[in-house]
Amino acid sequence: MRDAELGVPNPVVGVGVEVGGVGNVDDVVLWRQAPPHTYMQVKYAVDSSTPVNEAYLLTPSDQGGPSILHKLAKAWQQLAKDSTPVDLALLSNRFPDAGDPLVSLRDSRTQLLLPKAAQQGPRSKKGQARERWAHGAGLTEEELLELLKVLRFDLARDAGHLHEHLQMLMFAAGLRFDEESMHAGADWVARQVAAGQRRLSLADIREAIRALRLEAGSSRAVMSVATLKPDPMAEDADYAVDWTDRFEGASAYLKRRPLSPATWSQLQADIESAPHRMPPGTTAVAVTGSLRLAPAFAVGAAFRMVAGVDLAVVQRGQLWSSTTEYETPLAPAVDEHALGLGPDLAVAVAVATDPTQDVLEFLREQQVPVSRLLVLRPPAGAKDNSVPDAAAANALAVGIRDLLRRECRANPAIHLFQAGPMGLSLLLGNRWNRLRPTVVYEDVNALQVYEKAFAIDA
Repeated sequence: MRDAELGVPNPVVGVGVEVGGVGNVDDVVLWRQAPPHTYMQVKYAVDSSTPVNEAYLLTPSDQGGPSILHKLAKAWQQLAKDSTPVDLALLSNRFPDAGDPLVSLRDSRTQLLLPKAAQQGPRSKKGQARERWAHGAGLTEEELLELLKVLRFDLARDAGHLHEHLQMLMFAAGLRFDEESMHAGADWVARQVAAGQRRLSLADIREAIRALRLEAGSSRAVMSVATLKPDPMAEDADYAVDWTDRFEGASAYLKRRPLSPATWSQLQADIESAPHRMPPGTTAVAVTGSLRLAPAFAVGAAFRMVAGVDLAVVQRGQLWSSTTEYETPLAPAVDEHALGLGPDLAVAVAVATDPTQDVLEFLREQQVPVSRLLVLRPPAGAKDNSVPDAAAANALAVGIRDLLRRECRANPAIHLFQAGPMGLSLLLGNRWNRLRPTVVYEDVNALQVYEKAFAIDA
């Protein structure tokens, strides 16, 4: 649906489930307008205690039949005859074995073992493993490397990961994406397979969506931004920014700033290139992934409403869109603190919690050149549920912007601090125009609390 509506090159035109005549990669097939088509072999286990490694791939079946890799190789030879390009995937909830000479070389972005698996000579551990794999697959080593150019190892796909991915796909396709809707769609697919309908066309799927009442809007181009943890939607995104390995911290809870030598300015450059990476004529964008407030604001500013872009994100299971209607702007309550440190204006958006003391201490300690600090709160005060939905978020974003347009007239720059929902930060950046050049700070949970992140023109 999304391919058709966005006019992407070589769109998916049909989906197959348990398809005949394609060997052992028949579980799920994505037929495109022209090859390469995608053929997936799905291998799910009750638990993922046994990793994917050489033994898993080369051991014959319990009945003494061919190994998994041998079956994949045979299917590849059948599908790729006459030099037809193919895309193959082994999809499993099992994890890759970190100690395996070849599987451990898997690139988490491409899901391929190459190019690293092809490196080093025949006497190396990699070379000896390649020889065993080639023998077990019934291929020469040269043929094995050709297979590994197109065989993706889509691993560690547990049910929760798949559900999140599916819901984000439904969100991007303009469908309802709650749990009930997701299961309704999956149940429909199961019924088609049970009835012998193994190939589902775009017309079939559109009719099912109509019958199940899953429509919620139009399809959107996807921008994936991952700074805290990998985004399941990255592979389906029109543009993906993956900084999970470039942020310091061992877990998503600790990742707050770029890890040297990576810098905030490099991240800003990656974010600001996004509009140029969208399909031509894009006017609706879905933002997926995991990001804190400063990057969310930068994404919103990259796709500003004045450029005619409708920006949307999932916030607490709800669709928060920049075009969601609201009755009137929600003017924030304002506290003002005189500082006399310079000509600029400091602004603290206090929605989920009140950061006033941390911001004041930071401004004074760092001698930030501001004349005063404005603390902006929802009328009912700062609390974690003070912005219940998209309408309230848009109303508050407009109220904050309109107030600051008046307040910043005598100031050459704004210094922005935020404590609120990520979705609000995105929508605020989306509307940040006719203001002043803005320095956006991130809470890095360090001794000084805040750090300069981005410089945004306004």
